Amino acid sequence: MASKGGFLTEEQREMMKIASMNVENSVPAPSKTLSSSPKGLASSPKSTSTFLSDHHVKGGGKAPAVRHVRRTHSGKTIKVKKDGGGGKGTWGKLLDTDGEVHIDRNDPNYDSEEEPYKLVEATVTDPLDDYKKAVVSIIEEYFNNGAVEVAVSDLRELGSSEYHPYFIKRLVSMAMDRHDKEKEMASVLLSALYADVISPSQISQGFILLLESADDFSVDIPDAVNVLALFVARAVVDDILPPAFVTRVQKNLPESSKGLQAVQIADKSYLSAPHHAELVERKWGGCTHLTVEEVKKKIAELLREYVESGDTLEACRCIRELGVSFFHHEVVKKAIVLAMEIRSAEPLIIKLLKEASEEGLISTSQMIKGFYRVEESLDDLSLDIPSARSLFQSLVPRAISEGWLDASFSKPTPEDGHFPEHDPEKVKRYKEEIVAIIHEYFLSDDIPELIHSLEDLGAPELNPVFLKKLITLAMDRKNREKEMASVLLSALHIEIFSTEDIVNGFVMLLESAEDTALDILDASNELALFLARAVIDDVLAPLNLDEIASKLPPNCSGSETVHMARSLVFSRHAGERILRCWGGGTGWAVEDAKDKIMKLLEEFESGGVVAEACQCIRDLGMPFFNHEVVKKALIMAMEKKNDRMLNLLQECFNVGLITINQMTKGFARVNDDLDDLALDIPNAKDKFESYVEHANKRNWILPGFDTLGEDGLMAAV
Repeated sequence: MASKGGFLTEEQREMMKIASMNVENSVPAPSKTLSSSPKGLASSPKSTSTFLSDHHVKGGGKAPAVRHVRRTHSGKTIKVKKDGGGGKGTWGKLLDTDGEVHIDRNDPNYDSEEEPYKLVEATVTDPLDDYKKAVVSIIEEYFNNGAVEVAVSDLRELGSSEYHPYFIKRLVSMAMDRHDKEKEMASVLLSALYADVISPSQISQGFILLLESADDFSVDIPDAVNVLALFVARAVVDDILPPAFVTRVQKNLPESSKGLQAVQIADKSYLSAPHHAELVERKWGGCTHLTVEEVKKKIAELLREYVESGDTLEACRCIRELGVSFFHHEVVKKAIVLAMEIRSAEPLIIKLLKEASEEGLISTSQMIKGFYRVEESLDDLSLDIPSARSLFQSLVPRAISEGWLDASFSKPTPEDGHFPEHDPEKVKRYKEEIVAIIHEYFLSDDIPELIHSLEDLGAPELNPVFLKKLITLAMDRKNREKEMASVLLSALHIEIFSTEDIVNGFVMLLESAEDTALDILDASNELALFLARAVIDDVLAPLNLDEIASKLPPNCSGSETVHMARSLVFSRHAGERILRCWGGGTGWAVEDAKDKIMKLLEEFESGGVVAEACQCIRDLGMPFFNHEVVKKALIMAMEKKNDRMLNLLQECFNVGLITINQMTKGFARVNDDLDDLALDIPNAKDKFESYVEHANKRNWILPGFDTLGEDGLMAAV
C-alpha cells in the first residue's frame, strides 16, 4: 500500500532510484530477483523512463534491453514511444531531461495529436463589405436580364436592410458608367423597391451618399455631375424623393463640391422647366416607351373596362401603371366624353374622377386642363351628342362643389383672339395658303421666294399667324427644319416683319402650347429654344421676353416656357450653344473666330475699307459673338492710336450688323480688362473713358453703362 505521503510505495521508489542510476552511470544493476511486477506499478498513471519486465536481472550482469511496453488492467499491451514518452492516452514521460519537447515526424509511432496546439488568428470579415459584394452580383444580373421582380426578391432575401442606402449608391454608380438603357433600368428598379423593400428615409440617405461621392465619380465619368442631376430629378418625378430634398440637401453640401452642382442643375435645369416630368421621364428612353396615340388608346380601353366592371381601385391602378402623369388630362377628357356618350356611366365616371383627385393620382392642374379640353371641343361634340353642352355645364358646378375641380376653372383664350376684327373665313384661307408656302420653303430653302409669296398674299396684319404656323410645323419635323425656321425668322425680321409681329406671334404660340403638347411631347422645351434663338439672333431683345410674359394669361404653362428661355439666354456661353442647338451656325471654333476677327480688323486698319470689313463680319455668321469684334476694335484703337476703328463700329451699328446689346457687352469686356491693359497701354483708362463718352453720344450702348456693374450689365443685356 502506498504511504500517505506519496503515490508510490517505498519498494517502487527504491526500484526507480536504482533504474535511474543505471541509465545515468551505465553501471550494472544490483542483483535482485522479482517474481512479478510490483503490485500497483502497471496501473500507475505516471510512466517511468524505463520499465523492467518480469524477466529476472541476473546478478552482476548487464541489464537486459528494456522493452517499451505497457500493460493495463484490461490486459491490453500498449507500445510506448521512444524515451518512454507513452502512447495515446498516457501522460508522457515522468522525467524530462530537458525543457523542450522534440517530436520526430518520421518516427513510425508519430501521432499528430501530440503536436503542440498553435493559436490560429480568426479572420474577421466586415458585414458591409460582404453586403457590397453581394449586391454587385444582383445588379449585374438585373442589368443582364431586366427582371425587376427577381432583383427585388434577391435583395429582400439578402437581408441586412440597414445597408440599403449603399445598394442605392452602388446601383446608380454602376448605371452612371453605362448606356441610357441601364440608367433607365436603375430608375425603374428604385421605384419598384421604394417603400416595399427600401424605406423612404433610406432612399434619401442613398442619394446623399451619391452626392457626397460626386467628386470621386467625376474622375472616371466626365459627365457625372449631369447624370447625377438627372437621377435626382428622376427620383423626384417618380415620387421616391420629396421635392424638399433638393432644397434641404443643398444646405449640407460643400459649396465647391460636384454634388452641390448636381443638385443645383437638377433644380434649375430639370425640375424648374415646363413639363419637366415628361422631359425627365423621356430622357433615357422612358419606362413606358409609348407614343401619344398608344397612350390615348390604352386610356380609352381602361375607361371602357372600368365602366363594365365598376372597380374604381383597379382603374386607378391602371392609370398609375401607365406612368404618364403629365398626360392625365387625357384621362379626364376621355372620361367626361364617355359619360356624355353612355349616360348610365356618368355616376361611375364621377366616382372615378373624384377618387383619383382625392388620392392625388390626378393633379389639380391636370384636372383643370382636362375640363378645358372638353370645353374647347364642345362644338364638335355637339354634332354627335346634341346635349353635350348642357351636360358639361351641369357637370362643372357639381365637380367644383364636390371639391375635385378647382374653382379657378375658366374658359381659355381663343386661338385667334388677337384678330377678332378679321373675317374668320379670311384667316382660314390665309392659314391654308401659308401652310403650302412653308412646305415649299422646307423643300427648296428659298427665302427670297417665300418672302415674295407672303407679299403677294397682301395680309401683313396676319404676320403673327404665319410665325405661329411656321414654328408649329417646324417643331413636328427634324432639326434641319427647325434650323431653317430660325434662319427664316431672322430674314423676315429684316425684310417685312416688325418686332411687334414677332412678339404677337410668340404670344399666340405660347397660349396654345398646351394643345401643341398633345401631339408634340417636347413642345415646351422646343418653344423655349425658339424664343432663346430669336434673342440670340437679335430678332427679339431680352426685354421682349418680359413683354411676351405680360401678355399671357396668369398661371399658364407658357409663362414657364418664357422663364426657361430667359434662363437659356443668360447662361454661360449661351450664344454659341443656342446657335448650335439644331446643328446650325458656321461651325467655327471660338479660337478660330477670334483669329479671323483679329485678321479682318488688321486688314481694315491697313486698308480702311469699311464696307469690306462689314462684309467680313457678316460672313462670319456669328452675330452672338460680335461683342468680340467690339472689344478687339477698341483695344486696337488704343494700341495703334488709330480712331478709325470707331468709324467701323459706327457703320456696323448704323446697318444693324452689331446690335446695342452686343456693343454694350463688348465695352463691358474692355472695362473688365482695363487693369491688365494699363500695363501695356499707360493711358488705357483715359482712352476708354473717351470711347464710352463717344458711344453714349451716338447711342451705341445702353444708357447708364458707366454705372452698371457686371451683374447689372448682364441683366440689362
